[in-house]
Amino acid sequence: MADAKTKPAERFEIGQISDEILSKYNRPGPRYTSYPTAPVWRDDFGPNDLEETYATADTRGTPLSLYMHLPFCEKLCLFCGCNVSIQKDKSVAIPYLASLKREIDHVARMVSKKRSVIQFHWGGGTPTYLTPAQMEDLFEYTRERFSFAPDAEIGIEVDPRVTNRAHMESLRCLGFNRLSMGIQDFQPKVQETIRRVQPYGMTRDLILIARELGFESLSVDLIYGLPYQTVESFKATIDQVLTLVPDRVAMFSYAHVPWLRKQQGSFESHLPEGAEKFNIFRAGLKRFLNGGYIYIGMDHFARPGDELAAAQQNRTLHRNFQGYTTKAGADLYGMGASAISSIGEAYAQNRREVPAYQTAVGERGIATMRGYRMSEDDRLRRAVIGRLLCHTVIPKREVEQEFSIAFDEYFAEEIVRLEEPAADGLVTLDSGEIRVTPLGRIFIRNVAMVFDRYLHEQQMDQKRLFSKTL
Repeated sequence: MADAKTKPAERFEIGQISDEILSKYNRPGPRYTSYPTAPVWRDDFGPNDLEETYATADTRGTPLSLYMHLPFCEKLCLFCGCNVSIQKDKSVAIPYLASLKREIDHVARMVSKKRSVIQFHWGGGTPTYLTPAQMEDLFEYTRERFSFAPDAEIGIEVDPRVTNRAHMESLRCLGFNRLSMGIQDFQPKVQETIRRVQPYGMTRDLILIARELGFESLSVDLIYGLPYQTVESFKATIDQVLTLVPDRVAMFSYAHVPWLRKQQGSFESHLPEGAEKFNIFRAGLKRFLNGGYIYIGMDHFARPGDELAAAQQNRTLHRNFQGYTTKAGADLYGMGASAISSIGEAYAQNRREVPAYQTAVGERGIATMRGYRMSEDDRLRRAVIGRLLCHTVIPKREVEQEFSIAFDEYFAEEIVRLEEPAADGLVTLDSGEIRVTPLGRIFIRNVAMVFDRYLHEQQMDQKRLFSKTL
């Protein structure tokens, strides 16, 4: 591991890279919030399978991470790839919340009160689409049915365009201690093109309220590669973000998938691509490092005193469907339309469309659409990919001891496939470890793909399934 005393800006320098390297590695690939990835999951995994998973998890007594998906938004942001339902008539939330409560009841009956909830997160959509009274009712309904740890991490995604002081006061009184806030870009032309007009002053004012009310952690999201972005315009956005002093920053690559999200086709001809997009990313990376942030991995930054930075240093960092997290070892129970669960060695996803979700919950109590049970090989590869993405190194002996394998024999084909990335300067290979270089951290998804058995065996249509790695 790098010396904890090393300054972030000294630890990470990326120069120009050739067009050849960009074209070779900037290709579609998974983000690995799970392994195996969702296209591998099976439609014949249903509610009975999920309930069997609940029972097994209860015997282990692992702690809980709860996620609730609140899919409604008042307007559609054209860049968005999330599962959302655009509804100006807010009465649609009433039957949805009734279904969500029914699912909460069903799940809670199958979870021992001896298991503590150590993480609770509301995502969307726009959770603050709900009124303060609706938020209070849903939260208290959940808290009555699960056992929350006194120091539980309780977070929510908020949109400054629709979130007011009353929302913030209610959230803080309920016990929410973490906020995640989308910004994407502060430049007016970019905002107008993607139909998300959110001026700096609006964002600053909500952050000031959050600080005043005592929220412990504030995270903001940016996106690079949006229409009309340039290196200089993105630098200006980041300079404004730095004045807000967020505890964490997610700087996502724009995922252009118009075959999945038709609205994205409206600005296809104005997107920065190739070297231009890389230079925007590099400018953002350098700006945050020089601003005192630590590069956690892929697209996340944190201030040195943040839990994510500490977890990376002591190698307890974990990755799940919410990105990087310090809550390793917790079973994730997802509720709401499209919500995903990760429990033990199984994944499960709810039905995506709100009407289908509500119907399924009304009939069965849960709305499982598909899922997957991991094999021993899946568990091994998940551990290897997780170490790579969280810590940028795979200690072979550590993996050998955990899974009783001879690493170089088990992964002989993968080691051969790593020779080209090693020659291109993405990884270093030796007898004891596989370590990602600074350049390799930019293309770390590509390195992880080497260990993905399904990409190589099932001939997936990666172009249609995944966004590009940069």
